[in-house]
Amino acid sequence: MNKLPKKSSKQQNSNSFNKKSLISEILSIFTKSPQKELNHKQVSSILSIKESHNRELVVKALNELVKIGNLKESSKGKYKLKSKSSHIIGHIDMSKTGKAFLISEEMSEDIFIPFTNLHSALNGDKVKVCLYALRKGGKMEGEVIEIIERASLKFVGIIEKTNSYAFLIPDSQKMPYDIFIPGDNLNNAKEGDKVIVEIVEWHKKNKNPTGKVIEILGRPGENDVEMHAILAEFGLPYKFPEEINKAAKKISDKITQYDFETREDFRDKTTFTIDPEDAKDFDDALSIEFLEDNTYIIGIHIADVTNYIKENSELDQEAFNRACSVYLVDRVVPMLPERISNYLCSLRPNEDKLCFSVIFKMNDKAQILDFRIVKTIINSDRRFTYEEAQEIIDSGEGEFVKEIQTFNNLAKILRKERFKKGAFNFEHSEVKFILGENAVPTGVYFKEMTDSNHLIEEFMLLANKKAAEIYGKIKAPKPMIYRVHAEPNMEKLINFSNFISRFGYTVNYNNKVSLSKSMNNIVKEVNGKSEQNIIENLAIRAMAKAVYTSKNIGHYGLAFDYYTHFTSPIRRYPDILAHRLLFDYLRNKKPDTEDLEQKAKHCSHQEQQANFAERASIKYKQVEFMQSKIGEVFHGVISGVTEWGIFVELNENACEGLVHIRTLTDDFYEFNAEEYSLIGNYNRKVYQLGDEIKVKLVNVNLQKKQIDFELDYSEIVN
Repeated sequence: MNKLPKKSSKQQNSNSFNKKSLISEILSIFTKSPQKELNHKQVSSILSIKESHNRELVVKALNELVKIGNLKESSKGKYKLKSKSSHIIGHIDMSKTGKAFLISEEMSEDIFIPFTNLHSALNGDKVKVCLYALRKGGKMEGEVIEIIERASLKFVGIIEKTNSYAFLIPDSQKMPYDIFIPGDNLNNAKEGDKVIVEIVEWHKKNKNPTGKVIEILGRPGENDVEMHAILAEFGLPYKFPEEINKAAKKISDKITQYDFETREDFRDKTTFTIDPEDAKDFDDALSIEFLEDNTYIIGIHIADVTNYIKENSELDQEAFNRACSVYLVDRVVPMLPERISNYLCSLRPNEDKLCFSVIFKMNDKAQILDFRIVKTIINSDRRFTYEEAQEIIDSGEGEFVKEIQTFNNLAKILRKERFKKGAFNFEHSEVKFILGENAVPTGVYFKEMTDSNHLIEEFMLLANKKAAEIYGKIKAPKPMIYRVHAEPNMEKLINFSNFISRFGYTVNYNNKVSLSKSMNNIVKEVNGKSEQNIIENLAIRAMAKAVYTSKNIGHYGLAFDYYTHFTSPIRRYPDILAHRLLFDYLRNKKPDTEDLEQKAKHCSHQEQQANFAERASIKYKQVEFMQSKIGEVFHGVISGVTEWGIFVELNENACEGLVHIRTLTDDFYEFNAEEYSLIGNYNRKVYQLGDEIKVKLVNVNLQKKQIDFELDYSEIVN
């Protein structure tokens, strides 16, 4: 908590805008003078903008206003107000407070849509929106004029019954309507049951949609019920249909004579896996052969899932629909049935296994002298956990010590080279729960990355990179599925830079290498400090999201020009697609790539849903962990600031809760979006991101996954 001196109305910072406010300012200029033609220099002058990077934002904002139809380019470089409104297509993003925005690929900014203008559009729906040139405050708003595609018609919640009908009270705070359920649509659901309901109709004259119960999950508060509910909320399955399990059981585990004749045999090479202690599917292994002149033959062996999952089969369709495995706090929901993921394709020790491998010839400076991608047969000598491998690295003793030490030395060189070329080093401590009876959390700990983790990471990155390069980095590139990461948004970077400057940190965004170097230095400097999580989270938000696509733009965060996902086909469908494409090219076969981009988009969406489900399960377990601690006082850091209060992350366990603005009774506080802060009108107290603070736990709500704090005024941390 800080105090600000009272400002006069004349104290303004011409550079304090972000892109949203800039667009509003520019639109306001043209609206006040609808007949005027202005170029970007004139607009910049009116706004008193002199800095070159801010003038670039003006140009981008002008072009954006042209794109969405608010302005027109009347002559080259000159702009004029376009009177009529424009239509745009995108997806609805609804906040927990009921506010809705349109997210569209056609715009870099979100469009606010008042609740009354949603016209029954729900979170995630694909819609057509009419944009209005100007609304109050000079900000653009929109109105839904067509629902093109529903994101989902299925919702999870609690049944509330009367004698003849019932309502579903949705779990998701992004679903603003209760769902009416006629008595004959209840399917034996009882009062208080947690169920899945499907919307069957929604007449325009009715405020609420009508639905039917399609599955009864059980009683709220039971662990399995809640985990299944989280999966269902994000459209993710929690079990395999019986026909899929039967299909998996029919797959033969025999390695044929044809396999021995057509694959390279690596069974006599020193080979091992390194995985988490609780892992059951080992989909990658490393082999090494020591040659003369300090060179090695290194194999990165990946389970050959496509040998068992035939294209367009029912198993393949099920894997595609899921697109990835889902990792909740207490379980893994696999992409493939257990017989495939944990047996047929798991590279278990002392068993012959079929692989798709990237084979390198490498010297002791980690320079690649040659590489190839081939189908292989391996036999792993040993299964290591990360902890076991780390002990060998630290002590210099143990099984395969020479091999592990060699891999570790090479990985460190590869890692150093990546960062030298501009890779980012965002490495969070992972929060883990100790689960007791009925999966109730009894403790929290932080899992750190070690050299053994980095060892595997670097060689998997290398395999993914080379799998993307082999047919992408040629004169006539062949179709491929890429994992891409776009350059960061300059506006977000500027906002991030302005924010962290208050902590004494600076970002150099003159070029890619200087940006990554300064960002990595910041990560080092904040390590162990109270503002660490806040700054790391904001840094990640300033970056673009990685997605799958058939159109390569490189991976900015890894500093790779070509990158794919090749190394985890047991848990990611894009890796299966990559394997199929590469194998087709090895056989000079032309693949069918017409629908590759659509498959890539589906995989990106499913990955996002899986991430949402994982976060929801973490939040549920945090609330469950904290419910026995009502009345206790904790030290934390302000991790978020909104118009309805401040979010606080606790230092000792990373649990996050809300201090509602209504509980701040010593003043009237207003939200300052530009400064990520709440500011008192009279005492000028400021609560902002990164502030250390002391709070008391006053309430938890398991169903809403909410933790409520109040400030503990007995000892405010300054």
